[in-house]
Amino acid sequence: MMRKKRRSSVEKAEGTTTTTKAKKSRSSSRQSKEAVPEETNESVFGIFLREAGVTLKHGGTPNEIAVDQVIFQKRVQKQLQKSPRYPGIVQEFIAGLESHIEDADRFRNSLLPCVPRLPDGDSSSFQESLLRMLLGIEMLQTLIINTLLEKLPEFMLDGDGGLSIPRIIINQLKWLDRIVDSKELATKLMELVSVAPVDVQRDIITSLPEILEDSQHNDIAQELNSLLQQNTQLTVPILDVLSSLNLSSSILAEVRSAVMSTLAAVQLEDLPVVVKFILHSVSASDAYEVVSNLRKKLELELCVLPPGLQASQSHIMSKGKTVSTNSPATGRQDSVTLTLDGIKTAVRFQKTISEAWIKAIESVEEVEDHKVIDLLVLFILHTTNANQSRRAAERVLKAKVRNGQIQESLLQKTFRDYAQVMRGYFPSILALAQCLLRSPDPSVVPFGGHMYRHSFTVFDSYCQQEVVGSLVTHVCSGVGGEVDMALELLCGLVTEKPSEMALYAVFVKGVLDYMDNLTPQQIRKLFNLLSTLAFGQQQGSHIQDDMHIVVRKQLSSTVPKYKRIGIIGAVMIIGSMGALRSKGKDSQNSSIPQEMYRQLTALLELVQSSSQSSAEATALYYDELANLVLTSTLDPQVQEKIGSSVLNDFQDDFVVDLGPDITGSFPLSAKVMYNLDEDESQGGIAINLLPLLASDFQNKGESRRASPLCLSPFFRLLRLCEEKQHQGDLEEIDALLGCPLVLTDMDVGEKVEALSKAEREFFCTLLFHSINWFREVVNAFCRQKDTEMKMKVMTRLQNITYLQTQLEKALAATPGYVLPVANFDGENTEGVTLSSAAPVNKTKKGQCTTKKRKAPGKNSSESSSQLEEATEADETQQEKETRPGISLTSYRQFFRELDMEVLSVLQCGLISCSLLDSELHTKVREEVLLGPAELVFLLEDMFRKVEFSLIAAPAKRTPFLKGKMDRSAGFSHLQQRSPKDIASCSVQLLPALCSHLENCHNHFQTVLSENNGVVDGPATDVQEHQLMTTAYQLLLQVLNTTFSWSGFSQPGQRSLLKKALGVLAGRLKEGGAELSMEELVKHSFEYLLNFRSTMPSLSTALCLSQLLSTVSEKGGYSSAYREQTASLARRFLSQEWVTPSGEKERGTKFNETLHTVLSIYLEHVDDVLKAVEEIAGEGIPELLNAAKDESSTSWPTLNRQTFLVFYKVLMAELEKSVRKIPAARTGDNAEVQSEKLLTWNLAVRDFHILVNLVKVFDSRLVVNVCLKYGRLFLESFLKLGMPLLDYSFKRHKEDVQSLLKTFQLSTRQLHHMCGHSKINQDTSLTNHVPALKKSLELFIYRVKAMLTLNNCQEAFWMGNLKNRNLKGEEILSQRSQGSENEEDEEEEEEPLYSIITNISQNIGPINLPFLLLPSLTKNT
Repeated sequence: MMRKKRRSSVEKAEGTTTTTKAKKSRSSSRQSKEAVPEETNESVFGIFLREAGVTLKHGGTPNEIAVDQVIFQKRVQKQLQKSPRYPGIVQEFIAGLESHIEDADRFRNSLLPCVPRLPDGDSSSFQESLLRMLLGIEMLQTLIINTLLEKLPEFMLDGDGGLSIPRIIINQLKWLDRIVDSKELATKLMELVSVAPVDVQRDIITSLPEILEDSQHNDIAQELNSLLQQNTQLTVPILDVLSSLNLSSSILAEVRSAVMSTLAAVQLEDLPVVVKFILHSVSASDAYEVVSNLRKKLELELCVLPPGLQASQSHIMSKGKTVSTNSPATGRQDSVTLTLDGIKTAVRFQKTISEAWIKAIESVEEVEDHKVIDLLVLFILHTTNANQSRRAAERVLKAKVRNGQIQESLLQKTFRDYAQVMRGYFPSILALAQCLLRSPDPSVVPFGGHMYRHSFTVFDSYCQQEVVGSLVTHVCSGVGGEVDMALELLCGLVTEKPSEMALYAVFVKGVLDYMDNLTPQQIRKLFNLLSTLAFGQQQGSHIQDDMHIVVRKQLSSTVPKYKRIGIIGAVMIIGSMGALRSKGKDSQNSSIPQEMYRQLTALLELVQSSSQSSAEATALYYDELANLVLTSTLDPQVQEKIGSSVLNDFQDDFVVDLGPDITGSFPLSAKVMYNLDEDESQGGIAINLLPLLASDFQNKGESRRASPLCLSPFFRLLRLCEEKQHQGDLEEIDALLGCPLVLTDMDVGEKVEALSKAEREFFCTLLFHSINWFREVVNAFCRQKDTEMKMKVMTRLQNITYLQTQLEKALAATPGYVLPVANFDGENTEGVTLSSAAPVNKTKKGQCTTKKRKAPGKNSSESSSQLEEATEADETQQEKETRPGISLTSYRQFFRELDMEVLSVLQCGLISCSLLDSELHTKVREEVLLGPAELVFLLEDMFRKVEFSLIAAPAKRTPFLKGKMDRSAGFSHLQQRSPKDIASCSVQLLPALCSHLENCHNHFQTVLSENNGVVDGPATDVQEHQLMTTAYQLLLQVLNTTFSWSGFSQPGQRSLLKKALGVLAGRLKEGGAELSMEELVKHSFEYLLNFRSTMPSLSTALCLSQLLSTVSEKGGYSSAYREQTASLARRFLSQEWVTPSGEKERGTKFNETLHTVLSIYLEHVDDVLKAVEEIAGEGIPELLNAAKDESSTSWPTLNRQTFLVFYKVLMAELEKSVRKIPAARTGDNAEVQSEKLLTWNLAVRDFHILVNLVKVFDSRLVVNVCLKYGRLFLESFLKLGMPLLDYSFKRHKEDVQSLLKTFQLSTRQLHHMCGHSKINQDTSLTNHVPALKKSLELFIYRVKAMLTLNNCQEAFWMGNLKNRNLKGEEILSQRSQGSENEEDEEEEEEPLYSIITNISQNIGPINLPFLLLPSLTKNT
């Protein structure tokens, strides 16, 4: 019985609708007899078909079939084979077929499925078309295929009612059970493709995988590849087909490279398919290369319209014109979305692709080489999180932002041009922005802020809500930098998008519950933000009531902290309510509404009355109001209200008329001091400070408005109101600049110790208030142009510096003194006692010495080391130096903040003024010069300011026990200015700073020439020398901090950097403006290098080295300056540094500075190993031969006190340099191997010298350094050196022998140190021992592995090694002391040297005594 063959799949022809299901026909039992056709009109074709069971129909009626198609095929085949005219009958049959299909309708019928002719009740399976069934007969297949393919061109250009004849013809060839001549068919199809129109070409190409056998796939791929180069219209079908073909890897790579080369010319709508194909066909080995090429060639920037066109399109859409959904802009965005979806799919399902993308983005080093695709792919990797790619995406983005390689401009372009695409990745964008904003690295935080800002600007309301919610979460986190950035972003969004932000005001209002964690500066920002939302142009009336409630509640609190919040909040609300409003179109009057003005007045009065409960609250109120007047543009009505009574109130509270004497009983005798208007003594005024302070001391606890605490804040408010009212003119109050103060005689300062405790405290407070008054006076009048005013300002600076010296003496004599507050918006406004503000270090030093004295008792060696003696002597010397006096550096927050404008005084040189004498004819000339003390005072302030603003501090979480000293204390005005402003001010002051730098240089040059080249000559004024040294150092530090600002790397600040460098270069060469950046850096470097000859101290020399290093980096060619930097550092190290009193510089600070200078020298020198050998091999032996207090002759900075510094740096730099020696590779030639081996020989020799020095300098600190860096060196040798010995052993046996011999001596010494550490039971040393022992043991087995690799394993054997101390004496273990028998046994098992001998003959013998580590079972 014949089995019916069942088809796996059936191709339905296009155009057919529903095929009726027929019942299976039963084969008739009778056999059809072979009948020779009669000579009739009917052809062989028709007869055979009829007898086989198919009835041909005409017109639109489909052909009928009475039997199953398999039976039909067998019958036709049988008829043909049994015919006497076979094989000629086949040609007749085909001729009949051709004549039958000449008619178009009959041809269409033959291509469409046959309809089964059904007896009632029977069902039949689906039947194929007539031609399809005939193609299943192998003897007819080739001829029918030829007929069909010849017929196909006739229908190529027909569009027949939606029925494509060419497509149906192609469908007949799909999924045939067997193709007789596959190669011939492939050739014919490709020939057809070359002449067919595009639609037919697409149909043929897409059908190829279903038509051809696997054996033809590679050949057809080659042809399709060449076709792809010629016709980009066929890109999509060809790539679809290539993805489906079974191709060899070489063909696939060839096709892929061809596709990649045409990527730039691909149509935008085809791009997704191309990218999908490229990534689909990647193997693990070439993933990185393919992805890198794809990244380079994928120009998404060209896929979007330029911003101008985008704007015009959006303008058209906003006008309400109908724009079809298929607009070009939408299509472009859709294509980009599909392309990225292709990348996302590849990344998700292929680990190698995601890793390759990460590596490709990481490998880009230049800013301009980064593209939009990089950011988009990072978002994709973060979204998919396939193979932990989320963490990798975060890491790469942080690194790129930190290095300045991915910048805000790229982010802005991505958001602007791909908003629709980016919307899909919003959760990832939000998560990355959160991650960056929370980072402790300040350089990446702003980028997270930009991501938030752009997300809010370009995305929909849902995203905006999420952004605001996330920013509010950051504000409530309590982490300083995070809170600041989040508040800044929210303030920026309120300014840029007030109407959108008004919708989310209720979110921001929630922060009011978390104000306990915020600093006053942050509270100020928060209230500014909320009050703008509530009372600004877009009024949010629903939160106005909440704001009033919160502020009134805080103002009524008796807790100072909450009252402070209330005052700050109320003043910010007053600022928003009273802001100057722009004129509306419909309203004539732009002034403040009457109702709002009434509320504002009521609030102002409420704050004023609430703040009168304490002097601190009143002072804060004045400061906040002054800040508001300075920073806001208020409505004239409001401005008038604030300033109306300020002048009269100030005069009533603090100013008195100068009388003949001052009556009253005071703790110290009253005296009018510091009058600059002596000629106006009749009817003059004075600041009534001492009497007010005396009454304040007597009436402690009673709140009074006229407290001395309020003097400076009130004057600041008065001055700013006057400036606003008179456009910067202070004529109304200029008498306050020269007017005297009612103080006491300053001679009291000389005998301060004779005063009672209360009098001393009174005197200290008086000095604090006087200094703060003068600081505010300088703030007020520093910008006045009048020469006389300038002279008075300069004199006031001199008064400040003199009073500061008096204050230092008074504070030293007044322990336990509570300092008065000067900055009232700080965390702690209750005053700080002297003992807590300036901790004394004596106890610590005492502890240190005791510890050090105990150590020699445990030490087996009798003599204490030279180094420790030197260190102790050094410390005693330091204690002597630091005992007297107190430095005011730690009391910065107790002085009023100087404005940036005060620094303009640095630009003043000699100021002179002509005055008439009493007879009005003789001219007296008065001159005032900025002295060293005033210069140092201003430079210290400038340095603190630029350091605070330009050097970002890492964001740290607030510790549980918060320290009392806050970094931002005393910088509340500075915090309101951007770093860019501060940098611009610094650059503006550069010419003045350079002049002062040159003056310092000239001063020291003069001193040297007068004293015949020595610093400590008899003519040297020690105090002046110290001031000039400090000024010199501060100038260099200010310049270095300014040039170190990270903002200079941003594209927008390049001009500012060029301007700054132009100032330095211009001091040396005219016309700096036209020079290129490289030339500017070169001339600036040369200019600064000229100062090297007059460095007064090593710390100043270090500042110069650091400044030169910073400047050289700006040119991008820092390597060109390495040699000069190294020689400069060498010069400083070879110089003997002495103080003006003639003693050598010493102490902890000197050692720290020396450490940095030596590090700079070794980092910049060409050959580190040679430099290390020079110091260790020449400098240190010179020191050993010198007397106890003498130095090395070639390195004068190297003495017994500084040996530890030199030793630590040499060990650290040696270890760092060996890590940079390239690892050995199998492919290295003999020359490269020799070079690397030589380098390692030098390194091991240096290491041996340094390790052996421990025998002489055996102090605990030196041994500690040796153990730490000895292990690191050994690990580097195992990792990088031993592989080299593996490859070099046969070729360079003598070099390897020498290297191992030298290294053996070092490892032996390290082993002795381990024993020394254990016997002394010093934990700081024994901590290093386990790791070092492990590395020493690894070293043994690594040598054994090397010998085995080179067929010399029989030369290796192992024994035990004795434990010895640093002197080489044996350390007896407990077992060996137990009994003689055990001792004898141990002697038998004593450690032996392993001798590497009997090396195989092909290498030759090596006699290398190699000392191995002891077995860990004995004597360890």
